[in-house]
Amino acid sequence: MMASPPQIIQTEKGLLISIKVVLKSARDQIVGWENGMLKVKLNAVPEKGEANRTLLAHLAKVWKLPKSAVTLVSGETSRQKKICVAGISIETLLTLTPHSI
Repeated sequence: MMASPPQIIQTEKGLLISIKVVLKSARDQIVGWENGMLKVKLNAVPEKGEANRTLLAHLAKVWKLPKSAVTLVSGETSRQKKICVAGISIETLLTLTPHSI
């Protein structure tokens, strides 16, 4: 079965990416692209924004960016989120991101 291509939108502020978060995982990891969304497992709980902070910090680390370059656009209390990533090209982001599940 063929996976959907990553849904990445180039905006003036950076790349807009849809994220699917799985919480209470054994460790923080990017699983890959699933139905056009980036699936990320986090060893965090959804309390007082901890999961969102963990998500943004992990993505910044994987993509070798400052934490301030990865911001939450929507989905603060949802498992499906949209983030904006500044200072990276689509090609570089895809190179640094696992592609399959």
